[in-house]
Amino acid sequence: MNDDTINPHAAELRPILEAIMERHREQWGDSTEWDALADFQRELGKAGWGAPQWPVEIGGRGLGVVDTLACDREFARVDAPNRVAVFGTNNVGPTIAAFGTDEQKVHLAAMLNGDEFWCQGFSEPDFGSDLAGLRTRADITEDGFLVNGQKVWTSIGMHASHCMLLVRTDPDAPKHTGISVLLVPMDTPGLTRRPIQQINGESEFAELFFEDMFVPASALLGPLHEGWRITMATLGFERAGVISIAGKLANDIKELTFSPEVAGASATVRQQVMTLYSDARILEWMGERALANINDVAAASAAASLIKQTWSTLSKRYAEVRCDLAGLDAIAGLAPEASRGLLTSRASTIAGGTTEVMKNILGERNLGLPREPR
Repeated sequence: MNDDTINPHAAELRPILEAIMERHREQWGDSTEWDALADFQRELGKAGWGAPQWPVEIGGRGLGVVDTLACDREFARVDAPNRVAVFGTNNVGPTIAAFGTDEQKVHLAAMLNGDEFWCQGFSEPDFGSDLAGLRTRADITEDGFLVNGQKVWTSIGMHASHCMLLVRTDPDAPKHTGISVLLVPMDTPGLTRRPIQQINGESEFAELFFEDMFVPASALLGPLHEGWRITMATLGFERAGVISIAGKLANDIKELTFSPEVAGASATVRQQVMTLYSDARILEWMGERALANINDVAAASAAASLIKQTWSTLSKRYAEVRCDLAGLDAIAGLAPEASRGLLTSRASTIAGGTTEVMKNILGERNLGLPREPR
């Protein structure tokens, strides 16, 4: 894309991001340690780009999905570090803006500035994809809640400063009711976190344990017992995020397709890459359809479910082809990006809803198929 045709918001971001990356690499190099990633996030916040998709009145730049995707491509262009505040800026922040008290909305500025990093205490052992089956209990006291239970697969859980926590406040209520949302500092007494070591040797997730953890009444987000409605709103805010992630994968595949390493590969591998390219173009088309219906909640949700399903399987195939291109170097550890990508990709069909769950959602909610009798 020529500079004279670049998205105007991306054009504004480009020199800012280049300056940030120059300073960042001088200090941190290519480090992916938490301190380096957090520092990058703080620099974005200082420059006013912590969450450009947020409305202007809460500290964002009011960018729509199309403009946000254009800016995302600028991050990819300079090979910027992962933005570790994403769970706060994409999911928790908009939820607090929609349902929070004035006191709670103070957290928004802290998210933008990189002073607070938020995780989501959703999944539980034996109920990972069955979110409404949560058992973590919050007994109501005179001045707050007493929490006991466990969460698992909590992204950035070892580093987060705060947690959006789903708890059951009415154990006798039907499954999707009697749930509430609490905003909890991660240094609250009674909260313990332990790292979960992944197949790639990293620990991006944590287990959270709550033992008689007291949380004041002021931590309740939204009405008592109406946490399921708030949770659905949070998941709804992920729609644009799903489209953005899928767009990045499609862009990565297109770059790989026309790279010198593919030109010199075997006919079998070139055919695999062209199949990936065809599917990536379809994924892009799906994203365009989703963007065209972004204000239609039902249509956007249906598109996001289909995009998530397609992205998760395509990302695994992309990782496998990259390892095929690297050959023995991937096995010997001489091509760490390829081997790490292969191991990391195994989670793509689990995170954000397993493949089996997504197929059920697509069949029942999008296609109107009957539930299988149980």
